[in-house]
Amino acid sequence: MRNLFLLARVAGQDVAILSDHVESVVDIAAVSPVPRTAAAVCGLAALRSRVVTVIDTALAIDPANDPCRRRRAVVTQVDGHHYALLVDMLDDAYRCEVRPLSAGLMPGPSWAAVVGGMIDHDGRAVLVLDLSAVVARAAGGERAAA
Repeated sequence: MRNLFLLARVAGQDVAILSDHVESVVDIAAVSPVPRTAAAVCGLAALRSRVVTVIDTALAIDPANDPCRRRRAVVTQVDGHHYALLVDMLDDAYRCEVRPLSAGLMPGPSWAAVVGGMIDHDGRAVLVLDLSAVVARAAGGERAAA
């Protein structure tokens, strides 16, 4: 079955995000830091009359990554809470079929916990990013409960 995916880039890696998990795509303005949170949690931001937790997706995946300086984000909801996950860039939406990961495609061991397969797009393999797993890693867990 072909699903609709939003293509993005995180830490220089092309990723696909299932569109069913995307509430919106926004540019984040001001972020208010929150003391004593994980390094990947940038803080809180006001977004259309609600507060969202802003997560540096690259740092959530691998703390060795450079902090994201971008303000473009994918807004998602996990366990009733809204999160804005920062990305390097966003592309367009495409219909693709998810396939199991092929050997050797993972850019590093830290990605294994946040990738749920791959798609083929324009003749290249693109990792499918699991947003709930990214949120769980940002909070210090390995993977959010399904």
